[in-house]
Amino acid sequence: MSLPLQPVAPDICVAPQLTPEAMAEAAAMGFKSVVNNRPDFEHGPDQPTSAEIEAAAKAAGLEYRHLPVAGGYQSPEEIAAFAELLAALPRPLLAFCRSGARSTRLFMLAQQLD
Repeated sequence: MSLPLQPVAPDICVAPQLTPEAMAEAAAMGFKSVVNNRPDFEHGPDQPTSAEIEAAAKAAGLEYRHLPVAGGYQSPEEIAAFAELLAALPRPLLAFCRSGARSTRLFMLAQQLD
């Protein structure tokens, strides 16, 4: 498997929905942290839950945070929370959502807070 990564900064990438199995691959690629921006069950019960992904991430030695954000709008509070995660978590960092667009928007908007 090859993760569908989109770099947004030298040490930050975004991706579409990842599975628990992808956490070992992310760790093998050198990532230190994963941020899940997708709410649980956003599009039904077939989507892996945050708890499932977190367990796999921790087993792979990754830091994991769940910051669920709705697809259409990112609030100032959500943007600030994402900026705090970017500042606090070890890098390289991988953020994901359904398509990668939400995580990309959060990253771009968080950069404007600096």
